[in-house]
Amino acid sequence: MKKYLPVFLALLLLSACNHEGNTPSPDAITAFMNGGQFQAAEKMIRQYIAVTSLTPEEKLRWEWEIDRMQRISLDFNKSETQALKYIKQYFPGVTAEQINAWEDSGALECMVIDGEKRYFSRALRNLFRIDSTCRAKFEEVNGPAEDVKAPFLKEHLPEIVRLTKEKGTVRVEPVTYTITYTLTVPANTVPEGETIRAWMPLPRTDVPRQSGFRLLSASEPDYIISPDNYVHKSIYMEKTAVKNQDAVFEYTFTYTAQAQYHHFDPLKEVLPYNTDSPLYKEYIKAAPPHILTGGSVAELAKKIVGREENPFLQLQKIFTYISETYPWAGAREYSTIESIPLYVLENGHGDCGQVSLLFISMCRSLGIPARWESGWMLHPGEVNLHDWAEAYLEGIGWIPVDQSFGLQPGPVCLFYLRGMDSYRMAVNTGIGGSFFPAKVYPRSETVDFQRGEVEWRGGNLYFNRWDYRLKVHPSGR
Repeated sequence: MKKYLPVFLALLLLSACNHEGNTPSPDAITAFMNGGQFQAAEKMIRQYIAVTSLTPEEKLRWEWEIDRMQRISLDFNKSETQALKYIKQYFPGVTAEQINAWEDSGALECMVIDGEKRYFSRALRNLFRIDSTCRAKFEEVNGPAEDVKAPFLKEHLPEIVRLTKEKGTVRVEPVTYTITYTLTVPANTVPEGETIRAWMPLPRTDVPRQSGFRLLSASEPDYIISPDNYVHKSIYMEKTAVKNQDAVFEYTFTYTAQAQYHHFDPLKEVLPYNTDSPLYKEYIKAAPPHILTGGSVAELAKKIVGREENPFLQLQKIFTYISETYPWAGAREYSTIESIPLYVLENGHGDCGQVSLLFISMCRSLGIPARWESGWMLHPGEVNLHDWAEAYLEGIGWIPVDQSFGLQPGPVCLFYLRGMDSYRMAVNTGIGGSFFPAKVYPRSETVDFQRGEVEWRGGNLYFNRWDYRLKVHPSGR
């Protein structure tokens, strides 16, 4: 069928044009997009917009489809030749049948774009994370994968458990950070004299684990910090583009983060939910397409928990199942994925945010309130973007859950089902929220907010058009 797909799409286009001429129908455009014929689809969309009477919202939706196809093309930038060269480092005699099998299983992510098979930019390394045979071969050649955080967490996590129990509190081990964030738009990206608008991440001041936030400096004096009722905590700045000069936005801040751990007996202290409370109703709702409470997600959640009715023990079953079933792999840009929980189920892997959205969806499908939290992980030796979740237990409150950190070795195996370490910067308490002040054009990241967002009068600036850096200063500096 793949061989004849371009011919089929061409025939579909001819049959789907309206009676007035050559204006393509929305169904024909959608078929071309779904068939990977992006160049033809883009031409059809531009023609459709030009000659069809559309509302501003409808026009924006079609323009977004052009943007989405361009983003997918950026993500899928490896050729068959590059893929084969990489794989042959480990399997010199690999066959086409074996490569097809990896593709069919979702372990080797690819798609056909404009008639050419192209692989996701991180698919080649991901194959040796996802497929068990490939993972074993990779470790045979390179040695076991090293988690630089492991030695540190081996000491840090038991200490959190000990101190919270000893002191009878849920938060301990404060760590104060001084951080500089820099966002750079290269020279001549935006025409001279135009205003560049940038939204950049800050630590939340309404998360109990975080306190003492102070902005120490900012490159632009007229900045705006978003109120706490926005799910994305940001600092907003503007700068006029100067010819042949990079536009640099930079600020330094300090704040203190604490670890958190909840000691409780799930059989004695976890109470039945007050299903009439606003909190309960808000956080068991579906929020499609990325938080689902029905379909295959709900069916799997019910299968996992079986006859268990205690909410925490249900959480434990879900947390353990996801940890053991879906290996971590580098992720596509979230804005290019139709439904993230379904993506994890269909492909058999996910990064931190993807498995967190699957966890949240499964919890809500069972009537357990759950919500998103994300920002940065600031562990010694590994500073990076990171996403996690929270779940609500009646009688206990909100407990942190880091699904992608998963099961830990030793006696703290389930630490991240009811605890969080001290090395976090929470920026977001929800997904896909509004910005303050409002953003005009579609976001680069439509789900999360960690790297920043940039636009000018001519449109959004996607991630490939600017750079960012978050620097954690040594203690005392």
